[in-house]
Formats: sequence, C-alpha cells, structure tokens
Amino acid sequence: MILVAMGVSGAGKSTIARELAERLGWAFAEGDDFHDPAARAKMAAGHALTDADRRPWLERIAAWIDARLAEGRDGVVSCSALKRSYRDLLRRDHPEVRILYLRGSRALIAARLSGRTGHFMPQALLESQFATLEEPGPDEATIVVDVDQSVPAIVDAVIAALPPDKRRPVQRR
Repeated sequence: MILVAMGVSGAGKSTIARELAERLGWAFAEGDDFHDPAARAKMAAGHALTDADRRPWLERIAAWIDARLAEGRDGVVSCSALKRSYRDLLRRDHPEVRILYLRGSRALIAARLSGRTGHFMPQALLESQFATLEEPGPDEATIVVDVDQSVPAIVDAVIAALPPDKRRPVQRR
C-alpha cells in the first residue's frame, strides 16, 4: 500500500507522512524533493505553479510510487495533489494507492504558515492553494483527517483507518 498524504501547503503533509512511515516501518518520500529547481524558484518568487509546471513533478512522484509497488514495499509520500487529475495520475489505476487528505481551515493553515520559516512556499500562495483544491470525492476511497489536532492523534486516526494487516510495522526490505 502507498499512502499519498495530500492537502494545501501548511496542512502538515511532510510531518504526518514522515511520522506514519516511521511508525509503520514503511518507505517515506518527501514530495517537495521531487520539484525541479525552476519550480522551487517560481514558488519562492510568489508565483503559483501551472498544471504544466506540476506535470513533471507529479510524474516523478508517480514513478517513485510505481517503483515501491513493483518492489512490494509499502510507503508514504507527501504531495499536495490538490486536483483530482493529479491524484488520478499518482494512482495510475493502482488500488494499492490510497489518498490521505489532511484537511484544515484557511484560518488554521494561515496561522501555521505565518510561523513557518525556511520553506520555499510563501504564505502569499495560500489562497491559490485553496482556489486550486478539489477536495477528494467519496469515490476516491480517501482517508480524511482534520489537522486541528496533535500529530500523534492524526497519525493514530490514520493508522486506525488502514486495513488491519497494514496497521502493524513491517520489516523493511
């Protein structure tokens, strides 16, 4: 199984995904690491990425997912995946890929971003993130967790929503 931790910038994707991977003994990938330098520079300058800008990034993440599945390894990757089309690209018809939607209000996310330092994604782009966001529909078999609680509580809720055979740490290969 691969979990794609998605949501707007500041929802806690990286923190939650990393903690989940650690607790479950799964592989972890930071979605931001798949951005090319030009995309990072564009966002740092306060410009939202276009679908064309995002496509190579999403393809690189999808390749990571495909490789884990081919190896028979479970994993967690953080990725904003704000649109249905992005999530569809990442899933590539793999039923083993599940979306974890980390949902938060504008006010909560804005407060988090105002205190964040050292990240290339400026708070000024938050509105573009919410404008782009297409919340997952019921047909996407998404795990939805509100991020207005502690990291351990969020991780516990996600683990509880997993199939029973995936709730235990597995041996890394």
